[in-house]
Amino acid sequence: MARPIFRINSKRIRFIRLNTQQFLRKKRIRHLSQVGTLRKLLVKASETEFGRSFGFAEILSDPNLQDAFAKRVPVVDYDGMHIWWRRAEQGHADVAWPGKVKYFALSSGTSGAPSKHIPVTKALLRSTRKTSMRQLVALRNFGIQPVSLRTKVLTLSGSTSLQDFGIHQKGDVSGINVKNLPWFARTLHKPGQKIAAAPDWESRLAMMVEKAPSWDIGIVAGVPAWLDILLTRIRETYDLDHIHQLWPHFNAFIHGGVSITPYRSKLESHFGKPVVFAETYLASEGFFAYQSNPDSTGMELVRKAGIYFEFIPFTESHFDEDGGLLNPFPESFDLSKVELDKPYALVISTCAGAWRYLIGDVVRFVSLDPPEIIIDGRTKHFLSLCGEHLSVDNMNHALAQVGSELGLHLQEFGVAGITKGKSFGHHWYVACDTSGVDPEKVKIRLDEALKSLNDDYAVERQHALSHLEVTLMPGNLFIDFLASQGRAGGQSKFPRVLKGQVLDSWLEFLRDEGV
Repeated sequence: MARPIFRINSKRIRFIRLNTQQFLRKKRIRHLSQVGTLRKLLVKASETEFGRSFGFAEILSDPNLQDAFAKRVPVVDYDGMHIWWRRAEQGHADVAWPGKVKYFALSSGTSGAPSKHIPVTKALLRSTRKTSMRQLVALRNFGIQPVSLRTKVLTLSGSTSLQDFGIHQKGDVSGINVKNLPWFARTLHKPGQKIAAAPDWESRLAMMVEKAPSWDIGIVAGVPAWLDILLTRIRETYDLDHIHQLWPHFNAFIHGGVSITPYRSKLESHFGKPVVFAETYLASEGFFAYQSNPDSTGMELVRKAGIYFEFIPFTESHFDEDGGLLNPFPESFDLSKVELDKPYALVISTCAGAWRYLIGDVVRFVSLDPPEIIIDGRTKHFLSLCGEHLSVDNMNHALAQVGSELGLHLQEFGVAGITKGKSFGHHWYVACDTSGVDPEKVKIRLDEALKSLNDDYAVERQHALSHLEVTLMPGNLFIDFLASQGRAGGQSKFPRVLKGQVLDSWLEFLRDEGV
């Protein structure tokens, strides 16, 4: 009688089970830590000017790939990376990514500073398309019926009419993405190439309102403020009680750029039935994350799309009071080492030639498996005049709470730090189109909400942070200010924290408007 190849016993079963668990655990950690993504990026760019300068070939030969990368390549902001990108703008090939760069996204973020020129490569366009399709498929997790996926997708993008410099073109990243849609996606996409090519927002808005009755829109993607303007104009033009009288299959709004919290109640006033809100994290530098299911409070990071993530603890040991990085080689973590509910400054390396680039956003993890984040604010958009450490997330939730309590739509806002003698304060500029609202009542409720959300703020309100001012004003002023800065439509949004040149421009604008 032949002997069995395996003799199964309890010890062997336990051994197999333990090793299987260890294998699966290691596999999950490797997946989360993105070693494969980093390796592919380094291999691809090893013969570029940047890759040779920082020894990508040597990094690739190191068994501790991530540590070697972090030790040899410094973390830089836009100015540090643009030293390289400027050469690509001049037409040089193989600078920070193989080949020549055809597109550059013009982005000022929410800082209002002069435009940044961010490279958009073919590889990054493919990455964005791939992630966009993933998010559309994920809408099924929200209970979106198939009929809505067979209707049109309306994207409120920047203009696809780009500035042509011969060797490259420049414009809003959303306009660049729409301009490069594949043919099969264009059949599902609105407003169509003609309208999308209109150079200014008002022209695109007027044409969208005119064409709206002929479209069957199921999904809208864009910045909340611009959707509110579009829906308001459509309803006024066609005397609608709600937008579903015109678009009965409108079931989902994919939003990004700013928190949906201050806008949600106003947007819902346009609807005749529930609409899914799905958050997305799409920046000029790439498509980083999206909300993958309705039960998530955060957005799932996209780990296999040519973008490698690192996270620097957003603490005083790493950043100064203005949000500047203190050390070009700071302590940083990959996805396998981050912790829940701690603020991290986001660092990216991408298939567009961004290397250890400090993008300026601060995120927190609300889940580790899968890794899901919320955007807590900007590294330079926290208000901390005297230790109050007030984040944009705090501001959004406090204002939404006040709006809910008082029955008001308080959407747009900006906050400036002020000094009076040896004490400090905050001046809030808040959009409110309801007449007769007492700003003192809003101020009291806002102060209470902020104290409940932020212990540091509550403490400092008893000491150095002695002043709080609230100015209520028509919502159109915020939109008009963006237009005056050449930033109407597309991905533009009003800065939540007003500092420096941005604050000066805002105050000058208000003086000109007689406010």
